Formats: sequence, C-alpha cells, structure tokens
Amino acid sequence: MANQTKPIIHGYFRSSCSWRVRIAFALKGIEFDQVPVNLIKDGGQQFTEQYKGLNPMQQVPAVQIDGITLSQSLAVIQYIEKTRTGHRLLPADPKKRAQVRMISDLIASGIQPVQNLYVLQKIGAEKVQWAHHFIQRGFEALEPILKETAGKYCVEDEISMADICLVPQVYNAERFKVDVDQFPTIKRLNQTLLKVDAFKETHPSCQLDTPAEICT
Repeated sequence: MANQTKPIIHGYFRSSCSWRVRIAFALKGIEFDQVPVNLIKDGGQQFTEQYKGLNPMQQVPAVQIDGITLSQSLAVIQYIEKTRTGHRLLPADPKKRAQVRMISDLIASGIQPVQNLYVLQKIGAEKVQWAHHFIQRGFEALEPILKETAGKYCVEDEISMADICLVPQVYNAERFKVDVDQFPTIKRLNQTLLKVDAFKETHPSCQLDTPAEICT
C-alpha cells in the first residue's frame, strides 16, 4: 500500500500502549510523526474535547494512518502487518501465530489494563501496591507459558507482537517494584530485546529532551 503521508502517533512517552506502536513501526521501518499527549499535565490532555474527537475512550495512543484513526495498539500492529512490508510481526504458522496472540492478549488484556493510569488514579493511596499485585499475578502466569514457547524471543526465534507487548510491561513492572529476578525467562527475553534497535530507540527514556544512556 502506498504511504503518501507519515502516520501520526498521538501518545505519551511512558505509555506502554504507545511504546508498543513505536516498536512496531520501528521494526517495520515505518517513519512516523508524534504528537505528545501528556496524561498528567492540566489534569490529563487526553480528556480534552479535541483529543476525545480522536479517541472517544480518551486513552493513548490514537494513530492516524492511511486516512483513518485507530485507537488500540494491537489493532494498529495488526493493521500495519496487513498493509506494510518489512519484518513480520505475526508468524505464518497458525500454531505460532496463536501463541503470539495468546501472549499478547495476556499482557494487553490481562495485566496492563488493571494497572494503567486511569485505574491507579481511582485506587488512590494504595495504587503502588495494587499495580504490584496485578503485575506480579500476571507474570506468575506468563513465566511458565514463555518457558514453553520461547527461543531467543517470546515465540521461538523471531521477534513478534508478543515481544512488542512484553518489553513495555517489564518496564511497568520495574516502575512498580516487581522483582523481575523471580521470572528468569521474562528477564532474559527483556534483556535480549532491549539490545535490538527498534526497542532501544523507542524506549520511553529516549523520547525525552535529554535521552538516557540506554538510547546510545
């Protein structure tokens, strides 16, 4: 498909869903522009009427691409998989593809939503303990699955949508003081993936005016 204009990611640097899309675009070699949506400033820029017009759920990211706006990270990833060449994000083999989707959904539906910013703001003073509990619980389920499916990456030896979901979730786990050493497969995969340019260069720390050491 011809790409006449660059896609625009409306996102927040620390949002794991926004990071997933940045990684996917980088793996595909897709150039993109970014419009920052600060989830903290002014009570949350995602709650403005202007942004609500892009994403009625008032979440990030919202991605403008090919004349449409998509507002769920996995939908964006699967759209570019169908419409762009470059690195394959979903395996051709149906069993491997199902495993990639299982891992992706476990993270994107089973872990991340219950520790996202909006939920934590509702929880209040116990937000850190809440996030820690649900990430810990999710990783306890994810670790034995990855022991069965992983090679160099989440599903054998090709980077896929599962890896795109895993790395931002480990970043969240570390933010909420989950001891990732308990999960040796998750830890190994994360360390391996953070050496890949598409993951390293799109890291939240690399979206700041003064990038961190990981970005170099």
